[in-house]
Amino acid sequence: MEIVHALLAFPFAVVIFLLSWRALNWAWLKPRKLEKCLRQQGFKGNSYRFLFGDLRELNKSLKEAKSKPPLNNLSDDIASRIVPYFIDSIQEYGKNCFIWLGPNPMVFIKDPELIKEVLNKYTVYQKPRFSPLTKLLAEGLAASEEDKWNKHRKIINPAFHVEKIKHMFPAFYTSCAEMLGKWEKVMAEEGCSEIDVWPHLQQLTCDAISRTAFGSNYEEGRKIFKLQMEQAGHVIETSRSIYIPGWRFIPTKKNRRMVEIDRQVQASIGDIVDRRVKAMEAGEAAKDDLLGILLDSNFKEIKQHENKDFGMTINEVIEECKLFYFAGQETSAVLLVWTMVLLSRHQEWQTRAREEVLQLFGRDKPTLEGLNRMKIVPMILNESLRLYPPGPTINRRTNEETKLGNLSLPSGVLISIPIILLHHDEELWGNDAKEFKPERFSEGVSKVTNGQLAFLPFGGGPRICIGLNFTMLESKLALAMILQRFTFELSPSYAHSPTTVITIHPQYGAPLVFHKL
Repeated sequence: MEIVHALLAFPFAVVIFLLSWRALNWAWLKPRKLEKCLRQQGFKGNSYRFLFGDLRELNKSLKEAKSKPPLNNLSDDIASRIVPYFIDSIQEYGKNCFIWLGPNPMVFIKDPELIKEVLNKYTVYQKPRFSPLTKLLAEGLAASEEDKWNKHRKIINPAFHVEKIKHMFPAFYTSCAEMLGKWEKVMAEEGCSEIDVWPHLQQLTCDAISRTAFGSNYEEGRKIFKLQMEQAGHVIETSRSIYIPGWRFIPTKKNRRMVEIDRQVQASIGDIVDRRVKAMEAGEAAKDDLLGILLDSNFKEIKQHENKDFGMTINEVIEECKLFYFAGQETSAVLLVWTMVLLSRHQEWQTRAREEVLQLFGRDKPTLEGLNRMKIVPMILNESLRLYPPGPTINRRTNEETKLGNLSLPSGVLISIPIILLHHDEELWGNDAKEFKPERFSEGVSKVTNGQLAFLPFGGGPRICIGLNFTMLESKLALAMILQRFTFELSPSYAHSPTTVITIHPQYGAPLVFHKL
């Protein structure tokens, strides 16, 4: 009997030993090995602290930055509020430094040539794998790698082709007109009013993505929008904490809520997708919106190869729609709000932009041809993206031992490209790098950056944001329509306090005083 017990206990003991060894290697042995390798190449940073690394200090610095009083001088030098721990580490250890995100070391890369290499070699430098819970916000193309990314990008590309986006112009116009109609009602009596534009711009871009992605109006998309915004808050909190393998299965209050939000979003988008698929299978032509073009492209890919493996599953289509919804809404809203804040502070540029808009369109509806002829407005939008990039960092992870410039990076090292520090770097942009000067873009991006990869509001390389043209067209149209109707300035109640909620938000909103033209 004892022999039987021993035989039964042996496999169990082996499993326990293997799990313990893997845990020890993950939490202690591998981090120490990676640290030794980085220090041998001249990198400096804090010594590894078991399990948590620098996460406690990083989170503390972010909380302190958020609790600081607003910037009284309305400075655009905002990096210390957005990536405070990065700045502290660089000041203490120099440019070649690293920090610890739990047991994972992260090195900073600011050299444009090295950045170019990281972003171009996307199979070697892949998206980091943080907590599986973070995938509940939106996975899709942004989180796909290698063959899956190639397949999805090929299928999705037609939906974001410039010619296809032109057909979405009426949806953008309708969404903008509805928002401005509400503003005009508020100002009907006095001709001026204070409006916090931040929630209005979030509604505008949500409405636009609802119409252009799903052919529905804002009311149908509002539920998805609110749920995705709540999920974003949970995701950023989760990404700043150490993830213990298996923790997502623990039914904590936050875990349960994140799973429930995902279920509701999946169901809402799934209903829309299901209706479209059934209509197309019944012979109805694909609609000329993002979802319709995506489904049509997917069906064609499957038909061409006569194999469903060459297409996306319905669940994968739903994930791409979740990404459309969050990324498409968030990026445009953030770009517009900071552009309006900057133009409120720099009235001379607001005047120049308005003169350009009125010269091209007068009081008439803007046209695609006219938007493409604008010079001043694109310069202003680019400068806004430089000072307030929607995503303040780009992160990658070495998938294998690799050579980066003169560095030899082992597999498992995180790489951070701090976009906001790159965009504010005086060596790259001049002594006025932290000042609003749209004229720097008068001859285009390539001229001002000398062809270097130093301007990355939408990323770069093969994985550059697929929605770049979508966001820029929507933003140019919205700004043109606003300038046609109003002048605006900062309200006395405006508090300049940029903060990070995945993208850079105005912590206390953006109240502006509008005067009707």
